[in-house]
Amino acid sequence: MTVLPVALIHVTGVRRLTPRMVRCTFAGDGLDAFPTWPDQQLKLLFPRPGQTAPRLPEAPADDGMRWYQAFLALPEDERPWMRSYTVRAYDPERQWLTVDFVLHGAHESAGPATRWAATASVGDTLARYGPSAVYARPLPLDAPGPILLAGDETALPAIGSLAEALPATARATAWIEIADRAEEQPLPTRADLTVHWVHRDRAPAGPDGALLAAVRAARLPADPALAWLAGEAGAVRSLRRHLIADRGLDKRRIEFAGYWRRSLTQDDAPTEEDLVEARERIAAAQEEAGRTGSEQAG
Repeated sequence: MTVLPVALIHVTGVRRLTPRMVRCTFAGDGLDAFPTWPDQQLKLLFPRPGQTAPRLPEAPADDGMRWYQAFLALPEDERPWMRSYTVRAYDPERQWLTVDFVLHGAHESAGPATRWAATASVGDTLARYGPSAVYARPLPLDAPGPILLAGDETALPAIGSLAEALPATARATAWIEIADRAEEQPLPTRADLTVHWVHRDRAPAGPDGALLAAVRAARLPADPALAWLAGEAGAVRSLRRHLIADRGLDKRRIEFAGYWRRSLTQDDAPTEEDLVEARERIAAAQEEAGRTGSEQAG
């Protein structure tokens, strides 16, 4: 097996799942040792105009800090755009990975990832950075008690991977915000999963957003074992506050991630709220690690 934290990947298939979501499969070096887990994140690097493949720094990729410094040192007009994505699936026999891309906005005004995905074809080349199993955090998908899932369309690939990982004994409910009914897609699972699709074109306009309004109005299962939240960072923060302050859910049972920020990209500096969220996630991870260590010692 070959462990390659950074490598070029090549498109082997393209399929339009819905009007606003494209599924691409990729092959490439290092995918024979590809670590897998639900809600698996990695970085994709997109080529600049005029490039057939993203330019990568020559620094060794196994030294993450040195590699990233070399990446930032590339001339800006040659440095690839880097974006975070969820691995929707991995085929160990073909050694292919699958990534679903949400198409945001009109092609002319869209970001580099949407522009690339809207015209992707077999043979196109990207690069990947990661994933690293160091960042895998086990989720209690087999714990007794119901599971809550909530997110927008950017969270759909992760929700899909989580749904497939749920055991047959699990009970889960998902609230998923999408543009309209045409964006609904099947979520195969062995579990007892109820999905509530929240359509923005039908939802009443409000300052808190359609997803938060739907969850606020919902009759949630009692004593959930896990709440998993992802999507636009501001909406995720509001959802988390609602579950803790209004529903009395223990914050240790909430996994949350802001996948994107309204009016900002991953190239923009983090806001103060982003930094607060990062500190909360680090604190939660440290608390979990400490609790696990105490249990093992006992």
